[in-house]
Amino acid sequence: MIQAAQERGDTLEHLLFSGLPGLGKTSLAFALAKELGAPMKVTSGPALDRAKDLVGILSQLEEGAILFIDEIHRLPTVVEEYLYGAMERFQLEFTLDQGVHARLLKLDLKPFTLVGATTREAVLTSAFRSRFGHVSRFEPYTSQALAQILRRSAQILSVSLDEEALDLLSRHARGVPRIANRLLRRARDVAQIENDLLIDIHVAERTFKLLGIDENGLERADL
Repeated sequence: MIQAAQERGDTLEHLLFSGLPGLGKTSLAFALAKELGAPMKVTSGPALDRAKDLVGILSQLEEGAILFIDEIHRLPTVVEEYLYGAMERFQLEFTLDQGVHARLLKLDLKPFTLVGATTREAVLTSAFRSRFGHVSRFEPYTSQALAQILRRSAQILSVSLDEEALDLLSRHARGVPRIANRLLRRARDVAQIENDLLIDIHVAERTFKLLGIDENGLERADL
């Protein structure tokens, strides 16, 4: 989609990212902006509780910019309906005054790409979902993919991580990179105190015990 849009000189169509928390929806949005070389405005559904909040953001977007709305399923209905015209025609329509003095004004917008992220796709109305050019549904990561992420994170944190501990952390992360990185940071704390920044299987097991995580990666709040 990116390559085709760039070859045509078009603005990339609107995208919806759907999946559980921590799977990388926001990270992919930032990667998308970098790939396009486009400015990116970040906001969230709860932050846009009034239509004028949306108007203020859309009117300031540069051509080709990305508007990323996290938790887009929490947009109020009136704000969502304002987005329809903005997404389809790059135009906002709003009414000034009331009664016989009411005036319908149209505000032209510069072409932009809306990227919405949601953990509850089913909550979105069909009218809203149909306005996205593509829906990407994020699935839990494999243990192999999580291991690759953990190796990179260990380098960033300047900590040594042996293969047994790597495998154990990967299997306890429940397919979620955010959880994997959180477990790695806590294991680093234990290693720093007990083992001089070497995370081995004993440090990993000690970390799980301190955090109250069982052999399935479940914590007390999950039971």
